[in-house]
Amino acid sequence: MAQGAAIKRVGMLFSGGPAPAANAVICAAALSFINNGAEVIGFLDGYERLEDFSPERPLQAGVDYLVLTRDDVSGIRNRKDIILRTSRANPGKPITALEDLADPEKNGRLLAVYGALDSLDIDALVSIGGDDTLKTANYLYRMQELMPELRRLRIVHLPKTIDNDYYGIDWTFGFYSAAHFAAAEIRNLVADAKSTQTWYVLEIMGRKAGWLTYAAGIAGEATRMLSVEDFDGEFDAAAVGRELADLMLKREEDGRKYGIVCIAEGLADKLPEDQKPKTTDEHGNVRLGEAQVGRILADAMERAYRERTGVKVKVRSKQIGYETRCAEPSAFDVLLGTQLGVGAFRALVEEGLTGVMVSVENQLSLKYVPFAELIDEATLKTRVRFIDRSSDFYRLARALEYQGILARQD
Repeated sequence: MAQGAAIKRVGMLFSGGPAPAANAVICAAALSFINNGAEVIGFLDGYERLEDFSPERPLQAGVDYLVLTRDDVSGIRNRKDIILRTSRANPGKPITALEDLADPEKNGRLLAVYGALDSLDIDALVSIGGDDTLKTANYLYRMQELMPELRRLRIVHLPKTIDNDYYGIDWTFGFYSAAHFAAAEIRNLVADAKSTQTWYVLEIMGRKAGWLTYAAGIAGEATRMLSVEDFDGEFDAAAVGRELADLMLKREEDGRKYGIVCIAEGLADKLPEDQKPKTTDEHGNVRLGEAQVGRILADAMERAYRERTGVKVKVRSKQIGYETRCAEPSAFDVLLGTQLGVGAFRALVEEGLTGVMVSVENQLSLKYVPFAELIDEATLKTRVRFIDRSSDFYRLARALEYQGILARQD
């Protein structure tokens, strides 16, 4: 308790892609510290301004950061935009091994971040973001071990991703809101497909895992869902197209000449090498959306159907992506985000912790997961939580999918 009480000024930032209920997290964390008499510095645009810091270019209030007040963070929990804004700046990108954290040729941007925080007498940092942001939080935490000359700075991380593939927490804030929005889109397209007697392939966000695709597909009553967890090797679109052509014909036997297939964008990374996306963004991430894996599968379904029947059909493809990231936050996500924000305060002030991610279990009971349990010590990469094919969640999706047997039950 005495260690936690020493926190007089706390920094907070949001990094990576937006997520619904982001402001609920920021609000709850800031109010908790303000109520305890601490000053809260909200850094704008993630790490973008911090990694460019130098003593010659000091941070400016109102330009690079905000001194958050009660008025600033009151009544914002349901706002869609993020009051601190965000960016994908990644100061830890050059780091590939633990010893790199003390290497002047590789740790320059991390040291700039540290210098920026030190220049404002920050005692603790609340990091909000996805896997890259968690890695950066871990780098800042571990760098202090390798460079004892640095002033001690305590760090907690709050997990954020609409993909819901975070290790150490069952549901990430924003996931249910994004799934709800995508499910509504699916239901609209189900009505269109039924009205026009056609098929759709919907490509849904999910770079590494299929949680969003499956949740949206279940809630939106899609015909079939497919994700990276369904394929141990390559994603053979031609073979899957033939399987889905069989499904199309089975549904036709029941008078249903329409359907919705939801697939995760991450399947693009399982395509054969000659079909994989090659372009990357400025941070080295492959642009999966540009592969248009949904269009590839739709074309395969059209070819397979024509081979089976001699009839040409149109299978439409559509991507559901960025519009889910700032959807209206659900009540559950606001509750979850609020509890995580309060958890940042409790971890730092009440528990005196550092190097932990705030999580919840059971009925939003707080728990604190050490970074060491979330990050591979050898690679320094975050662990990914995939859908277990033996899990009840996966079996739920399979149980609800149309099997084309209704017409033959007698």
